[in-house]
Amino acid sequence: MKIEQIYTGCLAQGAYYIESNGEVAIIDPLRETQQYVDKANKEQATIKYIFETHFHADFVSGHLDLAKKTGATIIFGPGAETGYESYIAKDNEVFKLGNVSIKVLHTPGHTLESSTYLLIDEHGKDYAIFSGDTLFLGDVGRPDLAIKSNLTKEDLAAMLYDSLRNKIMPLSDDVIVYPAHGAGSACGKNLSKETVGVLGEQKKSNYALRANMSKEEFVKEVLEGIPPPPQYFAKNAMMNKAGYDSFETVLKKGNIPLDVDEFEAIANHEGALVLDVRHQNEFVKAHIPNSIFIGIDGAFAPWVGALITDLKQPILLVTPTGKEKETVTRLSRVGYDHTLGYLKGGIQAWKDAGKDIETLDSISAKELAERVKKHELNILDVRKEGEFESTHLEVNGVKNFPLDFINNNMNQIDKNKAYYIHCAGGYRSVIAASILKARGFDQLVNIEGGFDELKNTGIPTSNYVCPTTLK
Repeated sequence: MKIEQIYTGCLAQGAYYIESNGEVAIIDPLRETQQYVDKANKEQATIKYIFETHFHADFVSGHLDLAKKTGATIIFGPGAETGYESYIAKDNEVFKLGNVSIKVLHTPGHTLESSTYLLIDEHGKDYAIFSGDTLFLGDVGRPDLAIKSNLTKEDLAAMLYDSLRNKIMPLSDDVIVYPAHGAGSACGKNLSKETVGVLGEQKKSNYALRANMSKEEFVKEVLEGIPPPPQYFAKNAMMNKAGYDSFETVLKKGNIPLDVDEFEAIANHEGALVLDVRHQNEFVKAHIPNSIFIGIDGAFAPWVGALITDLKQPILLVTPTGKEKETVTRLSRVGYDHTLGYLKGGIQAWKDAGKDIETLDSISAKELAERVKKHELNILDVRKEGEFESTHLEVNGVKNFPLDFINNNMNQIDKNKAYYIHCAGGYRSVIAASILKARGFDQLVNIEGGFDELKNTGIPTSNYVCPTTLK
């Protein structure tokens, strides 16, 4: 028996390859599926099953493409309904895989069809659970993502309580826990950086598995502090439920080099968004007018999903050399399948063609400290509300303006005013500035190094919750 966790850091997502006696099961595959086919071929094994723990909201799964390539059966838990051929398992149904077995444990709560897969080894011993978003290390899945459900998040949280206590906690302490996500995922609020654990340790340390915890206490604690889900979550879940274009089709359409004239023509006539994924320092120095920055080296896919509200939005790319295919791939992972190509030769080709270039004013934290001494400035702190509440600049004119909600809150700032923008380290502030700049705000100054640098300048900081926080 072989088990391999295939972890993707930008999504904080774990897919799983399980092999026994020449037969393979893949659990929660990523959109690009050739890696699983290649691995099985190398091991001279056959992919028999594709298990989905639930309809994922934070990424588009690869189950459809993988099934078409291999003939493997797509399996969902009880209650799932799909727009394509799949097998809907019964609670406690067992599937043979070589010399081992995989048992379906229906664990509704995160979503109604959520299921945990129990791996039983060659000796008939409970060996591991693939818990999806039902149980994480340090947390449990948020209970507010069910598709078109009449149930409230309180109803789902109560279901999750029962699932954990009736299906998961009775298992042996030495059962290995393989979750679908680790720290960085928006599917929970307190996920561990570890990606593999044992159930006994979770029973001791995970607040949601606390002994003698009442259902009422569980519901309250699980729901406390959950931010609204990113707007793309429901859309990704529907793609996973209804179906989508093949990854190869999306990549072929999007990974196309365009010269300057072709690029400009598509931008003008197709209503395409120009997405610049270079490092923020490069964007600050020179970028195409009205382009939006979301750097490929940051939390790229989640920020795209949070900020670009239309999954069908045509997109043109400005990328670092050699990052073109990766960018199209990572966009497709969160359902952005309408990339139309990339600028061949990058920003230098645009300059060489004599096209207009814009810059973003950017100053050091030290320079901001000097200006604060002399003037009252409008400062936008675009970190999350929790970061701001923990500590922020304590000077007049500071507002918390979280990047997550920038599209909703833009009407709360004035295009006739100048704004100094900072985040924690300098990535999110450039995203925010690029969006505001494209919407007609032209008096913007980015603060290099963000709060990490500002807190060392002598500007007063505080943990006081500012009443001007924008939600």
